[in-house]
Amino acid sequence: MPKADRSILITSILITGARAPVALHLARLLHEAGHRVILADTPVRPIAAASKACSRYHRLPPPRFEPQAYAEAVEALVRAEGVELVIPTCEEVFHLALAWRGRTMPARLFAPGIELLEQVHNKHSFIRLAERLGLAVPETTLLNSRDDLKAMRARSRDLVFKPVWSRFASHVLLRPTPDFLDAIAPSPATPWVAQRFVEGEEISAYAVARDGRLKALALYRSPYRAGMGAGIFFERVEDEAARELVERIVAGTAWTGQISFDLMREPGGRVLPLECNPRAVSGLHFFRDPARFVDAVFGDGAEVAPDVTAPQTVRLAMWIYGLPAALRSGGLARFRQAMREGEELLDWPGDSAPIGAQWTALAEVARLALRERISLQAASTRDIEWNGPDG
Repeated sequence: MPKADRSILITSILITGARAPVALHLARLLHEAGHRVILADTPVRPIAAASKACSRYHRLPPPRFEPQAYAEAVEALVRAEGVELVIPTCEEVFHLALAWRGRTMPARLFAPGIELLEQVHNKHSFIRLAERLGLAVPETTLLNSRDDLKAMRARSRDLVFKPVWSRFASHVLLRPTPDFLDAIAPSPATPWVAQRFVEGEEISAYAVARDGRLKALALYRSPYRAGMGAGIFFERVEDEAARELVERIVAGTAWTGQISFDLMREPGGRVLPLECNPRAVSGLHFFRDPARFVDAVFGDGAEVAPDVTAPQTVRLAMWIYGLPAALRSGGLARFRQAMREGEELLDWPGDSAPIGAQWTALAEVARLALRERISLQAASTRDIEWNGPDG
């Protein structure tokens, strides 16, 4: 990638991960800033493909199961469409980084190399990286065997257990009793971590950087989630300690691309890193000014601040996940207020088709979930997940 003080001169851009609302949002920003946007993914009809911002949609092989075919298809697409920049939005970023390492591509990939991506995605090595950069971190122990796990049993009620390679808080055991640990079988091939449970307020961070310089940052919280995992309702927050933490990591890794963090602000104000996702997350929806965002991220503009203040949500997800949770917890009044205050993040002036496309996309995921006997959330990322070099 060019140095941060030079513009990235681009016309045709490929955005991958078209199933994700963030891919749709990024396509809209780039399209309205004057770029030709091509989208690609493995589903038949992802929501972003329905957008007016999408010049063309290409269906790709599933990278997790057919990595060679995926790399060849991406290269052919890039050459056929004259793509100059490829922007990943989901975990396909790992598969793309491998493709870029293994062949000569005519386009730039807006992401670091596979080694750095793996380092920050790994829940143990990320904490060690943050520690080396001088940041305070929660005690985090790597578990490679049942013996490693056994040493944690007496303290299990003070710890959080999670696989090294995972997403959406899948398989997380939050302060479990010792007997719950019997279901875990850590190994060198499927390692886990035991991390000190941190009391406080959770903060999510979405950032874009070029050559270690922060170009965009949104901090937010998610009071409603799909189970324990992905947020479905987002409220902005401001926190200088969180900003400083993100800046330190971005600068210390010379990061180029999108990067996201799960942080915890302790009652005293100290912010600790919990884990990192080297991809786009929902904080992107707090940016709606195409010219300012694109100039900052891909041009010579100064860092862009979020220009949206109202909470952002996907109403369909709130009905599927938020309402049942509110009924169980007795928080129906709070749910109603959230639905009144939250703006539908899929809304965009003159581009209403993606709202209706949700149903087709959901039906495709639901069919996969039924066929594989997995959750909707697991089905939504099954074909692009990255579970380490051997996963």
